Amino acid sequence: MDISDNQEDFSQDELSQDDLYEHHSFVASKGQEPLRVDKFLMNFIENATRNKIQQAAKKGHIWVNGSIVKQNYKVKAGDEVKVMFEHPPYEFLLTPESIPLDIVYEDDVLLVVNKPAGMVVHPGHGNYSGTLINALVYHFENLPNNSSDRPGLVHRIDKDTSGLLVIAKTESAMTYLAQQFFEKTSEREYVALVWGNVEEDEGTIEGHIARNPKNRLQMMVFPDGSDGKEAVTHYKVIERLGYVTLVSCKLETGRTHQIRVHMKYIGHTLFNDERYGGDKILKGTTFTKYKQFVDNAFKELPRQALHAKTLGFEHPVTGEFMRFDSELPEDMVNGIEKWRGYAKHHES
Repeated sequence: MDISDNQEDFSQDELSQDDLYEHHSFVASKGQEPLRVDKFLMNFIENATRNKIQQAAKKGHIWVNGSIVKQNYKVKAGDEVKVMFEHPPYEFLLTPESIPLDIVYEDDVLLVVNKPAGMVVHPGHGNYSGTLINALVYHFENLPNNSSDRPGLVHRIDKDTSGLLVIAKTESAMTYLAQQFFEKTSEREYVALVWGNVEEDEGTIEGHIARNPKNRLQMMVFPDGSDGKEAVTHYKVIERLGYVTLVSCKLETGRTHQIRVHMKYIGHTLFNDERYGGDKILKGTTFTKYKQFVDNAFKELPRQALHAKTLGFEHPVTGEFMRFDSELPEDMVNGIEKWRGYAKHHES
């Protein structure tokens, strides 16, 4: 189908791309089978509804290869799909919000914060307030922007991952710290509770990570390196708890969902990681009592069991190597204790 046959009767003068703001942009992969643009965007945009996407199409906000299309346009391999609106993306309209921060360390050029689970790091689709950045711009003036125009952010962790983040307060600190993450000289250790008995006491997981072409909200491993970016995770068993294992994971690289994806790749999905299937019973018995126990464990630990425990880097001014450690949050402690009790009971 030619795009020109699929255009709405919109005035191109009124809806010139120069007058609109790009909110989303995606390029269909080489293997993309023809798929309606509204369904295509549903696979890409988190928290989007079919109705909202169809409304956007009716108003002329969906563009393919530089032209407006209807909702039934069939996306094919190589198409560039954009969602354009008359207003800037909400994530760039940063509203300072009086949200308390758990500051572990602070000086003139940086601070280290302990982010709670449930807090989004920066605004994005469906999460325009209550984020770490909304809190940062309230508490600190003139934070430097990173390459993605995010004030202060040197790195990020997922919404439902808890733990330590370093924030830059000056341009030079941003550059210096970002370089350490790029050159893999920073230290990042996470603690995770994963499904199954991890047989090896320690090991290294390698495998390029990119978006899953069948589910754009997930990442996946491409072991042959045909897609994505290099990713390396070193893991070590802390404690075996029967049907789950407590592990330490040290990041050599920092890809989106890296630990979650790498652990699933070796058969040990994170406990209660809904996006990757860890919110179901993946190991154990079929007994009703066991199912009840796991359901209770899910309630104790109602998110993926992952905590950014340790963070180390060289200070941008003094050159001193600084290392910070954080306690496991209450929900992870409770979840681990529950499994520890279960394991002891069944050993006896």
